[in-house]
Amino acid sequence: MAGKDIRIKGSDGEFGGYLALPGADRGPGVVVIQEIFGVNQVMRSIADDFAARGYFALAPDLFWRLEPGVQLTDKTDAEWKRAFDLMGRFDQDRGVADIQASISHLRNTAGCTGKVGAVGYCLGGLLAYLSAARTDSDASVGYYGVSIQDKLGEAKNIRKPLMLHVAGKDQFVPPEAQKRMVEGLKGNSHVTIHVYPEMDHAFARPGGAHYDKANADLANGRTATFFRQHLA
Repeated sequence: MAGKDIRIKGSDGEFGGYLALPGADRGPGVVVIQEIFGVNQVMRSIADDFAARGYFALAPDLFWRLEPGVQLTDKTDAEWKRAFDLMGRFDQDRGVADIQASISHLRNTAGCTGKVGAVGYCLGGLLAYLSAARTDSDASVGYYGVSIQDKLGEAKNIRKPLMLHVAGKDQFVPPEAQKRMVEGLKGNSHVTIHVYPEMDHAFARPGGAHYDKANADLANGRTATFFRQHLA
C-alpha cells in the first residue's frame, strides 16, 4: 500500500490529488472529499485507511482555484479563520464537477473495477450529497454535511445509494435544519440517514475537539458495510 500525489484533468483545468493504492492489483474506487482544511494529513490518512481495505482512494484538491495544496489543521484560530475564508469563497458547483472528474479518473485507473463511490466530511458531507444528485458515483456517504437542508430540491435526482451521518448536536446544523433535511429526504428510498444524538460536528475526526471513538467506529463501520454492499 502506498500513497502519492497525482494530477487530475478537470473540465476547466488540471488539479492535484492524493491517491492511496490498495495492496491488491484490483478493487473498487472511492473519492475522499475534503473538509474545509484541504487535503491535509487527516484526509490522507482516511484515504490510506480505505486503501488498506482494498480501495483505490483519491482525495482531490478542491480548493485549487483559490489556493492549490492547502493543508491546514484544526489546531489554531488562524487556521480556522483561513479555512472558513476558503469555504466562503469556494464554488460548490465547480467542486462537484471536480469530484466527477476524480470519479472518472479512478474509473480509468489501472486495476480499478469501475465501481466508484464518494465519501465526504463537513463541507465534503454536503458535496457528497450533491455528488449523489449530480455525478455518476455508484454510492455516496456524507458525514455531518452542512447546509443540506438548503439543497433539498436536488433530492429528486438521487438515484443511487446515499448514506448520511448526522450529528444530533451539530453546532453548524441546528435542530430545525436537521428536521428539514430528514423530512425532505425521507421519501427517497435510496437515502439512509443515521443520527448520532449526542454528537457534535466532526465527531469522526481523529484528534478533533469533538472526536468520539465509539460513535466514529459505529459510523465508519456502517460506511464500510455500505460500500461493500454497493461497490463490490
